[in-house]
Amino acid sequence: MELHTREWGSGDRLAVLVHGIMSDHRTWRLVGPALAGRGYRVLAVDLRGHGASQRGTGATALERYPLAAYAEDLLESLPAGVELAIGHSLGGIVLADAVERLKPARAVYVDPAWRFVQTGMDPRVMAQLRHLTREQVVALSPTWEPADVDDEIAAAAAWDEDSALALADQRSDLPARPAVPSLVVLADGSMLVDAASAEELSARGFEVRTVPGTGHTVHRDDPAGFLAALDGWL
Repeated sequence: MELHTREWGSGDRLAVLVHGIMSDHRTWRLVGPALAGRGYRVLAVDLRGHGASQRGTGATALERYPLAAYAEDLLESLPAGVELAIGHSLGGIVLADAVERLKPARAVYVDPAWRFVQTGMDPRVMAQLRHLTREQVVALSPTWEPADVDDEIAAAAAWDEDSALALADQRSDLPARPAVPSLVVLADGSMLVDAASAEELSARGFEVRTVPGTGHTVHRDDPAGFLAALDGWL
């Protein structure tokens, strides 16, 4: 499946941004232009079932949205020569699955959902998040600008919630090693990567940093803090 992409900049270095579940390229509204301002050509994808990309096909949610298919879609949709790849949440799973073949010079995983099963996450609850009101989105993310709230609501409306339901029959885990130099940027008190998992990642060769005061959507909760956390990786 060739994914829909949003592009910023025209630099000679290529950066790829991969969003999390229920989101799309709009989650990178501030990050994309900021990277373009640093000399990157930036491509933000819409994963299958998200944004303007096609929905999966098959008789069941699992057939439409197997985790392995996301990585294949990504590889099929991107040009060669990626210098920087950033994946958030589900996008972290996708990037880790694709990274050995994508071969970016550097990879950044933002609060990755590698151990979502172990957190006790209920996919049915995630699917219900599509129906949050504007007031509920603001309450959950009080630091967001109004444009981010608008984008969240629009992205949820375009999202196929079967992609969340499909996760009930799948699992992932921490990567055994970084295939390329890799940074993990965590939310403050991350619910997806606890302290023990963060230590395990460090022991496996990942650099781990935390952005204080942020929740799961680190790059939206504190865009400046997120970009500062990338110091030395851009």
